[in-house]
Amino acid sequence: MSSAVSPRTTPDTRRKTHPFFTTLFAALLLAACAGGKAPSEPVEPIQPAPVPAPTADSGDALYLTPATFEQLPGWAEDPMSAALPALLRSCRKLVESPPDTPVGPNGFAGTVADWIPLCNTAWGLTPRDDIDMRAFMSRWFSPFLVSGADGADGLFTGYYEPELYGSLTPSPQYPVALYRTPDDMVTVPLGPFRADLEGENIVGRVDGTRFVPYYSHQEIDQGALAGRGLELLYVDDPVSAFFLHIQGSGRVFLADGTEMRVGYAGKNGRPYVAIGRVLADRGEIPLDQVSLQSIRAWLEANPDRAKEVMYQNPSFIFFDRIEGDGPIGAQGVVLTPSRSIAVDTRLLPLGVPLYVDTVWPAGTDKGLPMRRLVIAQDTGGAIRGPVRGDIYWGSGDIAGDFAGAMKSQGRYYLLLPLTVAERRAQSS
Repeated sequence: MSSAVSPRTTPDTRRKTHPFFTTLFAALLLAACAGGKAPSEPVEPIQPAPVPAPTADSGDALYLTPATFEQLPGWAEDPMSAALPALLRSCRKLVESPPDTPVGPNGFAGTVADWIPLCNTAWGLTPRDDIDMRAFMSRWFSPFLVSGADGADGLFTGYYEPELYGSLTPSPQYPVALYRTPDDMVTVPLGPFRADLEGENIVGRVDGTRFVPYYSHQEIDQGALAGRGLELLYVDDPVSAFFLHIQGSGRVFLADGTEMRVGYAGKNGRPYVAIGRVLADRGEIPLDQVSLQSIRAWLEANPDRAKEVMYQNPSFIFFDRIEGDGPIGAQGVVLTPSRSIAVDTRLLPLGVPLYVDTVWPAGTDKGLPMRRLVIAQDTGGAIRGPVRGDIYWGSGDIAGDFAGAMKSQGRYYLLLPLTVAERRAQSS
């Protein structure tokens, strides 16, 4: 899929780790990972250094340059009280942890204790009062321009919650199964085997005395999990199901008139391959025209070739039913349309506010500046780098239009608690 369509693969805390892997397969895992990518570089200390020349290319290093709220473009115009529900949800999640819990890699966003006073104040804010919200943010936070080794500009994409039609039972009208997480899929954390792989996992299954990759998208679609009772429900359209796998959650309107919300429960561990790039490389869609909409149009216009193209992405997502509101992001909170953003959690913590400076991807304001307060509440398999964001646009076709069209350059500012900023200024 193109960079405009980001896979919504969030961390899965429910996968099982088979106990005998820690001894039997140590050598296998070390050998398999010998050619892996280098670990992320640590967060640099905050320093009043000039912003590097902007570029869309970002490495793994993250740099923070102090700024003022007056330097944030459009800060006074953003109707930022719309971000208050997202901030409150993240606050509730943050304060569930002990006060001395570090926030962010190496605790560079402080500890939970730094967030408790401002969260307590936030719960007393007046909804829909932009002036009140802006004064609160200015009182409790300090902004920092985020940049990578190559600059402060990066890529912003969008995602949404698609709507599908389905049934609890299979039929010719509803032939495409959505699966629950299989109990033979095993996730092995690699940190115990090599320190520089801390936080990395490998996913597979046991085949006799061998640990092998889990079934691919094509293998599952062709029956690898059939007869095991893992089907959650069935939907009517394989192309819609494919995009549901990319987005990671959705609403399914069932044949009996009810509605079911489904969300990410696990991933088969296979690498994500962007079929937008595949189609561009084959000359089917010009690279600069690749989007969710153009990919969908091609798949629907070429049903005899669609499956083969979709199989080029071996990644496969498993789902659970979501009770209540949704969708749920990686932080474990309900996402807020246009105010929740997915980030690279190797570099940035969940729950922190960011001020985004990019452009509108669609609608009457297409191409005009889009500057707003958002909260980091999700992550994704394609969200990599210090200046890389994926904005959640909501549910349905209109949200899909915005999400599918978004492939914009921009930058963002990280808002750290004032207490954290002051401590770092003193230590620099």
